Amino acid sequence: MSEVFEGYERQYCELSAGLSKKCTSASLLDGEQKKQKLSEINVGLVEAESLIRKMDLEARSLQPNMKAVLLAKLREYKSDLNNLKSEVKRLSSTNLNQAARDELLESGMADAAAVSADQKARLLMSTERLNKTSDRVRDSRRTMLETEELGVSILQDLNQQRQSLLHAHGTLHGVDDNIGRSKKILTNMSRRMSRNKWIIGSIVAVLVLAIILILYFKLK
Repeated sequence: MSEVFEGYERQYCELSAGLSKKCTSASLLDGEQKKQKLSEINVGLVEAESLIRKMDLEARSLQPNMKAVLLAKLREYKSDLNNLKSEVKRLSSTNLNQAARDELLESGMADAAAVSADQKARLLMSTERLNKTSDRVRDSRRTMLETEELGVSILQDLNQQRQSLLHAHGTLHGVDDNIGRSKKILTNMSRRMSRNKWIIGSIVAVLVLAIILILYFKLK
């Protein structure tokens, strides 16, 4: 996996977990405190969107097999970011007015228990979201290790094939040298055979001529 993508991914997971906790805190506030908290959350959402865009650009610059894996993960992060935006929108639209706050204070222990239960539910949701994010990071690291192992294996196979080709090239070069030497030997033998034919032909001609002369002088 790209180290650049992994760095962006780690920053996003930490930022997402922090924003979830801030949403939980904002749900317990009202008035200016709640507005300030929502403002902080919106700043974090802008940063999260920036990290998403950076991860998208980095993923699209990689090889197809790695690109497909990272884009699939990126869709999960985009969904997570959309959920955070929806939660912030809900919090922004539910600012309690003064009458509602008075009614909440007068509701007594029953309403307090309900708020406590709501707090607990939100904290459990935040914890679950953080756990899911950690699981995604672990899955990403495992995928990265598996991809690296596959790449090393492929490189080793290619290196072995290269050595085999070099060895075959050396063998062919040796065969070419032997063929060249054999051709030279055959050429020399052919020349010697031609020379010997001329010598033998000359000797036979001389012998024939001598026999003819002998017969001539005997018969004369």
